[in-house]
Parts: sequence; C-alpha cells; structure tokens
Amino acid sequence: MVQLLLDAGALLGESPRWHAGEARLYWVDIDAQQIHRLDPATGDHDWMQLAEPVGCVAPRAGGGLIAALGDGCALIDNWGAVPRPFGPAALADLPHQRFNDGCVDGAGRLWVGSLTADKPKRDAALYRLDPDGSLTKMLGGLMTSNGAAFSPDGRIFYHADTPTHRIHAYDADPATGALGEGRLFHEFPEGNGRPDGAAVDAEGCYWSALWDGWRIVRMSPAGELLQTVDLPVQRPTMLAFGGDDLCTAFVTSAGKNLTEGERTAQPHAGGVFSFRVDVPGLAQPMFEG
Repeated sequence: MVQLLLDAGALLGESPRWHAGEARLYWVDIDAQQIHRLDPATGDHDWMQLAEPVGCVAPRAGGGLIAALGDGCALIDNWGAVPRPFGPAALADLPHQRFNDGCVDGAGRLWVGSLTADKPKRDAALYRLDPDGSLTKMLGGLMTSNGAAFSPDGRIFYHADTPTHRIHAYDADPATGALGEGRLFHEFPEGNGRPDGAAVDAEGCYWSALWDGWRIVRMSPAGELLQTVDLPVQRPTMLAFGGDDLCTAFVTSAGKNLTEGERTAQPHAGGVFSFRVDVPGLAQPMFEG
C-alpha cells in the first residue's frame, strides 16, 4: 500500500505541501536548512539551500512561497530567490526556539507554531500571520506546536502539542481568524507514538503522523480512530494530499538521531512516501500575502 516515492535521506523532512498549479510536492528538511520540490510524475527533484532552519512552507497566491524560518517568516518570490523577511521576527530574542509546523486557512492566513529546546519552560506558541504582515499570538504554554489543520468549513481548528500526546480542537471563526474554546480531541497512550503533522480530508477526518509510531492514523471528527496506515519508518512527520484527484497521501519522515540498529531496520528513514486513499483531501489554500 505504501510506496517509497523519494529516498531523500532527510534529517528532518517536514511540511509537505501540494502545489496544484505546478503538480509538484514541496517539502522541507528543517535541519539541513533546505526547501525541496518534487514532480511525482517524472521524479524530477531539486532543492534550495537556505542559511537557517525552515520549519514549514506554503505556496503564495501571487507566486513563490511563504516560509517560516528560524525566528520569523519570509517571502520567497520565485524558486531560488533569497528570502525576504515578512512580518516581525517573533523569536529573535528566544534563541532556544524556532518555528515549526504551519498551515494556511481559507482566508489565506498562515498559522505557524514554534518549538522550544527547553521543554520544561513550555514557552513555545502558535501564531497567526495575516496577509498584511501582522502577527498575532493565538496559543501559548506549548512545547512543540504541531498538527495544525482546519475542518472543511474552517470552523474547527486542530492542533497538537507533540510531547503531551494530545490533539485539541478549537472553535474557529473563518472570517476573523479568532479561536474559541478548546477541547481534547484525542490522546495517544504513552510509548506508542506522538502526534506530529496532520491533514484533514473532504469528510472532515483528521489524519495524524505519529512520531516514533511507525504509522499514520485517520480519526473521525469525533476523535475516533478509523484507520491505521503502517509505514516502514519510525518517524513519519507530516502528510499532505495531492495528485489530480487529491487521493494521494504524501508523507515526509525523519532520519536523524537513529541508532545503528534502528537505521538498519529502516534504511529509507528520511524518505518521502505515498499511498492512495479512498476519500480525497482538501485543496490547500495559498497564502495571500
């Protein structure tokens, strides 16, 4: 069921994003400080080398990309262009943090979170970057902001703080970008994988990549486990739906910090994988800035 699409050898592959207009998959290697793009039809693959970590990317409506870098966001006007800062460098005075997972909502706003290397502090946060460059702190008290995704109508926002093993769901206002009350959506048992990046399909089901869990899971809008897709790698990081029918799931993974025995058991760790799904994903909005 699962195919190896690209034996990328990524240290920390993340943020797969399907660009429908180009029929390409974009993704990042955070620790290698690279943005990649792949044409699944031809196998054509190239990458941009940056000067700092890149937590996530998303296509822009006007062309190019928005990227969340080490301490702030930047616009990349075209492939290979030098990133130019956009919005405040929110993490400039927080050297123990960097930006991480993110997604774009239906109004073209980027929701992006940080992670902290000093986990007991719980001082990481989730932010909303609007197209005018304004940045709003939406959630605080986090360790590793992950799993950002919206329901098909944009009225539910999902979010995971990976070390807690928990995913929460929040009421969301699609017009204003405000968040309401949060509730526990799903909690995974200790020692069986932690929720990393995610995506929502057309039926409103939430798909989560489980770091150290060797699998992707699909959950109903009520948080019930519906499906498990086993993977040949220990650390899947995120998935995105793409292809002409949005019925191909693309999965990034991480290959860093594995023991010799672990690496032998998963020679394609850090690769990009794909599998087919019965229910299509959602067309991903583009950043409007």
